[in-house]
Amino acid sequence: MKASIKVRLLLWILIGLFAPHVHAQNLAKRLILKDGSYQLATKWEVKGDRVRYLSAERNEWEELPNSLVDWAATDKFAKDRAAGASAPEAVELDKEVEAERRAEEARTPQVAPGLRLPDDGGIFLLDTFQSQPQLVTLQQNTGEVNRNRKANILHSAVIPIASNKQTIELEGPHATVQSHAALPTIYVNLEQDTGANPSSPQGPQQPEQAWDRFHIVRLQSKKDKRIVGDIKTNPLGKATQEQNVIITSSQRLTGGWIKLTPATALDPGEYAVVEMLGKNGINTYVWDFGVNPSAPANAVAVKPEPPAAQPK
Repeated sequence: MKASIKVRLLLWILIGLFAPHVHAQNLAKRLILKDGSYQLATKWEVKGDRVRYLSAERNEWEELPNSLVDWAATDKFAKDRAAGASAPEAVELDKEVEAERRAEEARTPQVAPGLRLPDDGGIFLLDTFQSQPQLVTLQQNTGEVNRNRKANILHSAVIPIASNKQTIELEGPHATVQSHAALPTIYVNLEQDTGANPSSPQGPQQPEQAWDRFHIVRLQSKKDKRIVGDIKTNPLGKATQEQNVIITSSQRLTGGWIKLTPATALDPGEYAVVEMLGKNGINTYVWDFGVNPSAPANAVAVKPEPPAAQPK
């Protein structure tokens, strides 16, 4: 919501809570003048060619010529207010709030009732825990090549070296985030990070990457590590990569978001979202997660907002 609207809403709330004299103004009637302006008054009386009224703003009796008052408009406003019609200012504010709400919905898709993606991007897993939909952030995890070669930038393509076979490994037997749903949905939006291409190091402008370059892979457990994939190099120095890629569908959403959905339910185990970098291989920094219906609740999860209270 725009700051200007938020400020105006906040002012309305503060006025209602902390300004007693404003309460009198809200209960006051409008003495509408022929020039379109009005005086807030709790009551008035006509005496000859003068109108004497008790000002709701100054709590003092004041007078003005009867000829200046638009009695038809004054009576209409009183009838509309008694019938529950909204004041023009409130109607205009409602329109602005509704317009901003629609713009926000276009930027941040709704993934479940009361649950929206943030407007600052990231990678999120839509989980279901105790029958409640929840959004959980997937953090980037460093993939090690040959156990001892760790990249020092956030986006690093695998570079072949003189070896027959290498592995891309993650530390630890399990990911921090565990999906309780066997068919989780992943939402990806990295285009909002600093305005740079997320797969490219800082420097000259790089070609735009394919929007459907993100995939889900099944990891292989090996003692206290998880294997993302293998890198094989032939005698001529040509490297190929092998990963257990899960069949998924990719869908573009509003606000730059990409939705990844596995074609079938995932077996319990360890997985990761990987970024394919075309001929350069995969990004060695991945977003790992597990599938375990019996896992405890994720430490940090965004839960649905409660529905707005309906007026009685």
